[in-house]
Amino acid sequence: MRLAFPLVLFLATFCLALGIVLPLVRIERLFVFSDQPSLIAMIAGLWIEGDRLLSALIALFSVIFPCTKLCLLHLAAHGSEGQGARVPAWVRGMANWSMLDVVLVALVIFAAKTSGLATAFTMPGLWFFAASAGLTAAASQMARRPGHAS
Repeated sequence: MRLAFPLVLFLATFCLALGIVLPLVRIERLFVFSDQPSLIAMIAGLWIEGDRLLSALIALFSVIFPCTKLCLLHLAAHGSEGQGARVPAWVRGMANWSMLDVVLVALVIFAAKTSGLATAFTMPGLWFFAASAGLTAAASQMARRPGHAS
């Protein structure tokens, strides 16, 4: 159990990094045109197109919140000798937003498939992002238990 918390935390961080840079979805239009955007590409594309508020919101909930939560969990895992650093209570509130991007991408896939104009398929980035959200939730639960970092 001593190694479980750091291992889960490492896997969550690794999966988040891959989930941010790998393609989330493949959208094919008219059997000729195809897009495979990553989360970073979607955020940058929205910013460039002038949808700065939406771009900032997605960056906040998809990149900044998960990275902040993982950083705080890393501090808890690697706290002072014999005792982990305390994870602030507001970090638990961030868990409510953990799967927001996965739900948004699922809605985009559903909309593309039901419109008849395009087809959409999940790509590895979505699965890594979802795995990161689940592993981060598990690490957060482990961090609340006494003696997790000993």
